[in-house]
Amino acid sequence: MEQNGEHHVNGGSNSREEQEEALIALIDHRTREVKNLRQRIAYYTSKLEEAEKMLQDSESQLAHLRGQPNVLSGTSSLDGVTKSVKMERVSNSPSHRNEGSSKNQHQSKAELLVPAVTPKISQPKLLPGSSAKASISSNSQASPSATSHSVSGSRGKTNEPRRLPTKQEDIMIKEKGTKRKFEHKEHKELIPSIRTNSSPCLIHCQTSTHISSQHKRKLRSLALCPVNDQLFVTSSLDGMVNLWQVQGRGSGASLLSSTDCSSSKQRRWPEDVAWHPEGNSLFLIYSADGGDSQISVLDLNKKQGNRLNYLEERPHVKGIINNIVFMPWENTCFVTGGSDHAVMLWSEKDGENKWKPKALHRNLHSSAVMGVAGLQKKQVVLSVGADKRIIGYDAHVGRADYKHQVDSKCMSVLPNPCDFNLFMVQTGTPERQLRLYDIRLRQTELHAFGWKQDNSESQSALINQAWSPDGLYITSGSADPTIHLFDIRYNAHRPPQSIKAHQKRVFKAVWLQSIPLLISISSDLNIGLHKIMKNIMPND
Repeated sequence: MEQNGEHHVNGGSNSREEQEEALIALIDHRTREVKNLRQRIAYYTSKLEEAEKMLQDSESQLAHLRGQPNVLSGTSSLDGVTKSVKMERVSNSPSHRNEGSSKNQHQSKAELLVPAVTPKISQPKLLPGSSAKASISSNSQASPSATSHSVSGSRGKTNEPRRLPTKQEDIMIKEKGTKRKFEHKEHKELIPSIRTNSSPCLIHCQTSTHISSQHKRKLRSLALCPVNDQLFVTSSLDGMVNLWQVQGRGSGASLLSSTDCSSSKQRRWPEDVAWHPEGNSLFLIYSADGGDSQISVLDLNKKQGNRLNYLEERPHVKGIINNIVFMPWENTCFVTGGSDHAVMLWSEKDGENKWKPKALHRNLHSSAVMGVAGLQKKQVVLSVGADKRIIGYDAHVGRADYKHQVDSKCMSVLPNPCDFNLFMVQTGTPERQLRLYDIRLRQTELHAFGWKQDNSESQSALINQAWSPDGLYITSGSADPTIHLFDIRYNAHRPPQSIKAHQKRVFKAVWLQSIPLLISISSDLNIGLHKIMKNIMPND
């Protein structure tokens, strides 16, 4: 009887435990459901604001149209309004939400139009250890091409859903005036939030997939289009530059074109790639040795003939040209930094592909200039070098406004996209590779963080960083097959999280603004696509 009574008591205890577990599981499920609904509310709120803005734009266009005399006698403006309405209808459909949003964000710049044709998409593959929930919407493996692709389709069909080319096709740019309209970005104060949290806000990546880069040798560069960030380019040691477009909200990517962009004489590969601010061309840099071409321009609008033009000017005197960046200023210009210690400013001249170089400085660095960048707030060009120096040169005044020297060589510099006083420098110090600075403060380091790499190799200049669109996170490649993520609000020095993204070293991982996605490149010759589901706050 005692045994039966004991059994009865234990049975009741087990039943209570099972009920507890069931309730805990139910609460967990409903918590996730509430968070998901909140995310949906935030998403549709932003879509409502966007739709209201588009409605206001359409109403203002109608008012402007009614104020023009004899508007019905011509068809061009009316056709433009009709096409705009059709494009808006397409972009509001679920499968084109991101394209419409991206187009609205950049409506004052040149508009990239991809003709409506059947896509050819590289087959994504799940990485080892990644979730099996990845939704893969790809059709067939894209074959590499050694030549540029040309456009098929007519301009009259641009109101159809935008799909990707399969044959030899190009990108068409619809010009909006002869001069681009400069967009003034909003400044946000992020510096006060640096190192204020004892716990990091983590990034949750649900899935990681990878596709073949179609390159035959190691990758060199990865750059997003400034007009539509679902377009991106990769370059490698084989001299090829591949143009891609993201598909299926990040479940795949389609190869649009592949172009041989080797230098004219020595057939060197491009060391770095930069998009023109209007998104209609790519600028590539090489070496100053042997009288070779220093810069080439790949025209993405050109359908026939040679799309690659080499600039005649050769202002760098020796060695590799390490970095090229367009300045975030109203006048279109770019800056190059080279192994000859020089920082050159290139300004646009009259005529197509005519650029005039001017030396900002040749002696402020005593070694190779590894990275250059421009600040939004004023015309200051930042440069960092293997001489451990950080220089802020005021291009308007013509003198160095900011000077700082660190304890190891510097390999890149990257301004924050939201706080125009904040910038990051990559150094060669293990576990303190990344340093944050305020351009207003002299000799002051705001924060330093980094990682202990498992690989014995020294820090490579080919490993680069990228800011998140909100300016709060940094992604960095590494000599190991991981992407390190840093939260600038976190007061620790080690990365709060790392994503095992590839089989070999990761060179770079960049953030898209139009969809929650990270794109990475690696020496395993693959392109990684990493879907970001949500931010996990410290108290979650």
